Amino acid sequence: MAAIYTVHPQNPQMRSLDEIASALRRGAVMLYPSDTVYAIGCDLNAKSAVTRVRQLKQLANDKPLTFLCESLSDVAQYARVDDSAYRFMKRLIPGPYTFLLPATKLVPRLVLNPKRKTTGLRVPDRVVCRALIAALGNPIVSTSAYLPPEEPEEPSELPAMGTEKAVLFDRLDKHVDLIVDDGTEPGALTSTIIDLTTGEPEIVRQGAGWEEVAVWI
Repeated sequence: MAAIYTVHPQNPQMRSLDEIASALRRGAVMLYPSDTVYAIGCDLNAKSAVTRVRQLKQLANDKPLTFLCESLSDVAQYARVDDSAYRFMKRLIPGPYTFLLPATKLVPRLVLNPKRKTTGLRVPDRVVCRALIAALGNPIVSTSAYLPPEEPEEPSELPAMGTEKAVLFDRLDKHVDLIVDDGTEPGALTSTIIDLTTGEPEIVRQGAGWEEVAVWI
């Protein structure tokens, strides 16, 4: 059974954060609340944990994984961000947006798109997420907790059952090591994905907040 950590949504307890971060460094996989849906994640640099996440979600090695950064300055360590992309992202960060960007050498190959050498990054608008990243000192992998076979292509809008926390916790209890609960229900929409690799922003998946971006593109 997974260890459950109940944390305050605005002032998460440092002791709990430190214990979770320590487990993640040792290769733990967790279920945790993002600013969109509940997510399955791990330390970006824990190779065995990333492999487990892929197996759990039944993701092929050529499908890139998104990860969460604490701030825009952290994003610049893991992706090549030109001036126009920086200005665009600054309008939206933090928020429910995944940005596709060329990866730097700090990004492990296991999470990359192997052909394009691109990666997906987010800066979430949720206190618990950013506190976990800060405690860990590394980005955290983030993939929606709605599992196959119900989610063969990871749609942007999740069915009602996938948004019920009790059902989600029960289903994943035997598959993850940690469950982080901040007392809130998971959302129903995944992030909006925006491709910034071609010079002009392009929405490649409509999710939470996509209407706000569409007026600029």
